[in-house]
Amino acid sequence: MESQEQYPHDGEVTDNFELAGVPDAFQRLWTPHRLAYIKGGQEQVSSEGNCPFCAAPSHSDEEALIVHRGKHAFVILNLFPYNAGHLLVCPYRHVPDYTDIDVEETAEIAALTQTAMRVLRKVSAPAGFNLGMNQGAAGGAGIAAHLHQHIVPRWSGDGNFLPIIAQTKAITQTLGEVRRQVAEAWPAEAADSASASGTGEA
Repeated sequence: MESQEQYPHDGEVTDNFELAGVPDAFQRLWTPHRLAYIKGGQEQVSSEGNCPFCAAPSHSDEEALIVHRGKHAFVILNLFPYNAGHLLVCPYRHVPDYTDIDVEETAEIAALTQTAMRVLRKVSAPAGFNLGMNQGAAGGAGIAAHLHQHIVPRWSGDGNFLPIIAQTKAITQTLGEVRRQVAEAWPAEAADSASASGTGEA
């Protein structure tokens, strides 16, 4: 009875396992999935054999979080997004530098980037975007061995203190939900074109 009087809302924040702990006003953002990536660093990708961007196209779109497959490049969700809808455009070829891709790859990566922006505007109405390629480990590339372009949707006020002091980013949607929304909104003519080229199958 005394506990109920001191902590009247205790039941609302106590789990079914009745683990020990004192309720407080803080919310926790658990991100244990990032630990393997953080521990691995650049050394985790040493060749095409252990490159996640090379492996992704061999899996289903749902499994790999791919939203569109083109002839020379594909669009995939970032497994560690800065914001919901953070996409990556990757060439199929395992090349590290922007100067390594040919004219066709360059054109398709640019076209896919434009389409991705249009699709994200349609499904989530961002106020702006960050676009960019981090070249090399010194340039901030998480996986420097395989070229990839970032497309990060931005909203006014989406930045706060969490990434700065807590190295934590609050993401409002699950990756699966975002993948489904973006894939369903991708222009049909682009998907038909990819299928005709022989690379559009999941």
